[in-house]
Amino acid sequence: MLNIQGLCAGYQTGEILHNLSFSGVKGEFIALLGPNGAGKSTLLKAIVGFIKRSSGTITIADKSIDQFTRKELASQLAFIPQDSFHQFDFTVEELVYMGRFPYLNFIQKYSVEDRDIVESIMNKLGLTKLKNRYLNELSGGERQRVFLARALAQDTELLLLDETFSHLDINHQVELMQLLHNIHQETGKLILLVSHNINLTANFCDRVVLMKEGQIKADGIPSETITEELMKEVYGMDFLIKPNELTNRPNLIYPGI
Repeated sequence: MLNIQGLCAGYQTGEILHNLSFSGVKGEFIALLGPNGAGKSTLLKAIVGFIKRSSGTITIADKSIDQFTRKELASQLAFIPQDSFHQFDFTVEELVYMGRFPYLNFIQKYSVEDRDIVESIMNKLGLTKLKNRYLNELSGGERQRVFLARALAQDTELLLLDETFSHLDINHQVELMQLLHNIHQETGKLILLVSHNINLTANFCDRVVLMKEGQIKADGIPSETITEELMKEVYGMDFLIKPNELTNRPNLIYPGI
């Protein structure tokens, strides 16, 4: 579904991604891990088309992203950035309806199908009782559920999340990861999640990609990628890896004093 070959991309200050190749298929829940500056967020921005490539190709469903209009691309992928900012405040319901923009007809009016989809998603994510509340009245966890609901309303097969949970308390991080896991199981979407929470992603994602200095250092199931050797290579620190007693997935034991 998603195929990237020989990708080189970056910013005016310099190239970040170097000859990177990567692919993902529908039904995978993939975590992108690595230190700051590894190129994780840059990779998502390149897929969305927010930054230009100096070389390489990105295709979705065998079609180059260059061949999609912005509206067409929004029907193929949904992106939740690190910090979602709105100049004007909107209600929860208004924000979730924004996810239906790619499907508006020529008179720009929401259909019965649009309303059914929005109501179903808001109910699934526990947002119905908050629908008339404004974004600035919500907690961090509630806001992230709203942004997730808006992304789901786009009804795409590809969902990209860039450190979406980084500013949340651990209880909200776990809650949203469980939501993502359930959505993944129910819909079979291809989900790419950039995260710094190694243990949480190891317990929920079925594939982990380790990045460093704009390149992929390892790619596989958590037990193959979250190893003491690879953690040392990517993060430059010694970690002890032990299986989680509840999931049997590898988890890091952090060094103490």
